[in-house]
Amino acid sequence: MLEKEIEKILVKEVRKLGGRAYKWTSPGNDGVPDRIVILPGERPYFVELKSETGRLSALQQIQIDRLQDLKQPVFVVKGIDGLSQFFQDIGQEEVSKAIDCKYDL
Repeated sequence: MLEKEIEKILVKEVRKLGGRAYKWTSPGNDGVPDRIVILPGERPYFVELKSETGRLSALQQIQIDRLQDLKQPVFVVKGIDGLSQFFQDIGQEEVSKAIDCKYDL
């Protein structure tokens, strides 16, 4: 599955939960994660999306390390399996199960 397809699913599922998955671009700060996921009553999550075989660039790893040094939650989501795991990790087991069923995981 392509990264842009995984991104669409992320945005759709976050909206169903009443949240937002903002596309993040930060001029002068290349390599920041793709999305900032904000769910009601929770702290933001930074999400870098990759296809199943995608790899982080050195610059992306630097930006992730910077955010983690600031004690911010950063997730690298690889493929649809990774997206299911992301939702499980943030306590949204029902969304994770729904993704598993829909995509035969």
